[in-house]
Amino acid sequence: MRKIVIWVIVVLGAACRPQEPVRIIITPTPAHTATAEATEQAIALAASNTPEQPTPTLPPPTATPEPPTATPYATRTPIAGDGQFIGSILGPDSTPSFIVPTAQPMTAVPSTPLATLPPPVVVPSPSLDANRMGIQIYYNVDLENYQQVIWQAQQLRVGWVKFQADWSFLQPNAPDEISPIMRMFELQVQYARGVGLKTILSVTKAPAWARRTQQSQDGPPDDPQDLVRFLAILLERVKPEFIDAIEIWNEPNFRREWQGALPFNGGGYMQLFRPAYQFLRQNAPNVIVITAGLAPTGSSQDSVDDFVFLQQMYDAGLGELRDGIAVGVHPYGWGNPPDALCCARNNSRGWDDNPHFFFLETLNKYREIMNRNGHKDVQLWATEFGWATWEDFPTEPPDAWMTFNSPAQQAEYTLRAFEIGQSRADIGVMVLWNLNFANTERIEARSEKSAYSLLVPSFPDGGLRLRPLYESLRDRP
Repeated sequence: MRKIVIWVIVVLGAACRPQEPVRIIITPTPAHTATAEATEQAIALAASNTPEQPTPTLPPPTATPEPPTATPYATRTPIAGDGQFIGSILGPDSTPSFIVPTAQPMTAVPSTPLATLPPPVVVPSPSLDANRMGIQIYYNVDLENYQQVIWQAQQLRVGWVKFQADWSFLQPNAPDEISPIMRMFELQVQYARGVGLKTILSVTKAPAWARRTQQSQDGPPDDPQDLVRFLAILLERVKPEFIDAIEIWNEPNFRREWQGALPFNGGGYMQLFRPAYQFLRQNAPNVIVITAGLAPTGSSQDSVDDFVFLQQMYDAGLGELRDGIAVGVHPYGWGNPPDALCCARNNSRGWDDNPHFFFLETLNKYREIMNRNGHKDVQLWATEFGWATWEDFPTEPPDAWMTFNSPAQQAEYTLRAFEIGQSRADIGVMVLWNLNFANTERIEARSEKSAYSLLVPSFPDGGLRLRPLYESLRDRP
């Protein structure tokens, strides 16, 4: 698995007081690399189904799974999503012949015990509406572990699960390609929807064949109609009834996500969004179309302030689009509680004196911009949010601010953020980043993705550990 550690230097603007530039780490939506096991199973799956046959789907979960056969967590190559195992989705002698399950609870029997946990942390557990809550998962795992990932997501009692539909990963070679990985993706989305989880697909990262620009960073296609054609393939393969929402791109106000022929501003993004939105409205009228969640950041050579970028989107006509649309937002809080507004007096930490570092400040500012541009009745959807903590990891954190939050604070802040969102009619679904991106490999590489993960490996035995936030969501009233 490729290790990715991204450092971004941003000079922040619009701060509450003059300040020196500060280094921030934003959680980028990661590029996918195919695991050997997932690729082999996907190839076998594709070979067993001719184009004339219906798209295969995963089997329903059974109340009494077969005895687990997976290699123990500590001895296998680390893959995000490893942990508890419930045995193979396919029997040892079976061939891929699947049916979509109807919505029903899943039952799993772990093959390895959870690591010994410290005494439970008492965190207030509000009563929350699962229909407005989601979690982003790392799904690029073998079939054996994918069912377990979905089961783990279900235990949180959230109504939504988010997948990144990495275009360059799913269709790497040609515009009409139906790759084995695409076949696997179809199964995974359909399976999640079949067991009762609503689905968000975040479409991002144009493949090399759609871009004439240099390929060292991600970016949009040169021709927005190439994205429309890819969306048509997604609808044809996955089927609209298994898709509840589609987000068009991820954090396009970062140059590393928008290296290409389209202008690096909100107007350039609207050149991509508008035809995608129009196509989906005509061909999947029940699917909510979400604008890209923007990175909360200031302006620099490699970034555009998200408040500025959102206004540029409205200047380019976003306000004209009203049917089946939501505005994406990434209201991260860094080391600040969700109720806090800019600016705190503890400026010595370097993360308390800029509005981009405050969950509620970001939501309020987006709402102000939306209302000013005629989108008063359009909801904000938080397609990523969360609080990071590096506590109990054996390596140094990627940056000092990750030491500000304990696991207990991570739980407390997140639950309160859900409460805040659900107290407001202008906030729709909120998707927590993330369920299972942490593994020993990423922690040793000091990847910030691990700091947000609800499931983490324990050290030194490598077993699965549940963070207090996982338990608080699972055990809430």
